[in-house]
Amino acid sequence: MSTLTAQPVTYGHDASIARFSVARYQRMIETGVLTPDDKVELLENYVVLKMPRNPPHDSTIDRTLDVLYPHKPKGWRLRVQSAIALSDSQPEPDFAFVRGSATDYENRHPAPADIGKLIEVADSSLLRDQRDKTRIYARAGVPVYWIVNLVDHRIEVYSQPSGPTGQPAYASFQIYQPGDDVPIVLDGNTVGGVAVSDLIP
Repeated sequence: MSTLTAQPVTYGHDASIARFSVARYQRMIETGVLTPDDKVELLENYVVLKMPRNPPHDSTIDRTLDVLYPHKPKGWRLRVQSAIALSDSQPEPDFAFVRGSATDYENRHPAPADIGKLIEVADSSLLRDQRDKTRIYARAGVPVYWIVNLVDHRIEVYSQPSGPTGQPAYASFQIYQPGDDVPIVLDGNTVGGVAVSDLIP
């Protein structure tokens, strides 16, 4: 399934909007120009307001953490709403399976080579997660990307990323609905599975 768009579909329409490198964005955080009170993330060099969270979203975060954590293999960490560093973006996905220990990320954010799977819980953010973040994550070579889609009551699984091509996209797209089990795949190996109904009531 192609996720190609000519330009970002949920940000960046105003030509006057400033763009920032990942290094400059990180310096803005380090020097206090941006603070934890600024609910933003860097997407394709744009500083973008994050979508507001509501009770269904946050409840799904809690439920998903409870369901996923027992499936975390040795040598992997499950990070929650923490930043990752890509070539042109520093998003904060709801969940990231990353290699190594907590101490590996004391002085840096996980990079594409560290990431096994990213997960976004989507309601108000659905368009951005389906269009923009599939493009961003496919460009970075993130192997597996899930959207826990609260609007359509399904889990969308994207895999086989194109990498940094002119039209970054995932070659494989599967939909799992209540009654289905979703395999948890890391490094090409199935390490567990979760029922859609456990994540989406």
